[in-house]
Amino acid sequence: MAHSPLEQFEIKPLAEFHIAGVDASFTNSSLMMVIVVTLVTLFLTGGMRKSALVPGRWQTMVEMAYEFVANMVKENVGKEGKQYFPFIFTLFMFILGCNLLGMVPYSFTVTSHIVVTFALAATVFVGVTLIGFFKHGLGYLKLFAPSGAPGWLLPLIVVIEIISYLIRPISLSVRLFANMLAGHLMMKIFAGFVISLGSIGVAGYFGAVLPFAFNIFMTGLEILVAFLQAYVFAILSCIYLNDAMHPSH
Repeated sequence: MAHSPLEQFEIKPLAEFHIAGVDASFTNSSLMMVIVVTLVTLFLTGGMRKSALVPGRWQTMVEMAYEFVANMVKENVGKEGKQYFPFIFTLFMFILGCNLLGMVPYSFTVTSHIVVTFALAATVFVGVTLIGFFKHGLGYLKLFAPSGAPGWLLPLIVVIEIISYLIRPISLSVRLFANMLAGHLMMKIFAGFVISLGSIGVAGYFGAVLPFAFNIFMTGLEILVAFLQAYVFAILSCIYLNDAMHPSH
């Protein structure tokens, strides 16, 4: 019997725990997140262990990741955003690690679940909102009233701005979740075509060439998407942070 391509997204408990009636089981998703955090930590600490003046390949990769995110924060938030660099860097590396580890056969793609991506997006949303109000007080509400807008049009603009602001965690989480889900789903479906055609016989071998070649292309594309989606999530977080730091339009 053929396996459903959706089986790869099934969350399975590895150790069941219930705290005050709440299911707090340790699942395959939890395990993958622990592995990602461990691998990212080893990658960063191991690369900077020697901190040579002339960096090797490992140290170069770590420094490139650091400078990439540091420049992202500086360009989109400004010098004031430097204090939030650790959070953005952690966010970027965690999402990138989850995306890339999900490309390993028989692994689990954590970011293919909306509950995970929404939790990350909600953390960003709540964080930047609190920063905005702590820094500017009620002046943060200027974000919803663009300067220079006609008075008669202002009520409509304010409503639109509020709706677009509240929808941020949804759009941020769905973008990452949908891209990872769709890509892995396509790869699984075409891999199924290869197996099905290959089981027919010699004629099926020739027919399996096309879906096999497409799957190779999809693998390369998904690796690119893994980097791109981590970048998009991080840079949008920087943009939202910039709005909190500078609410005036």
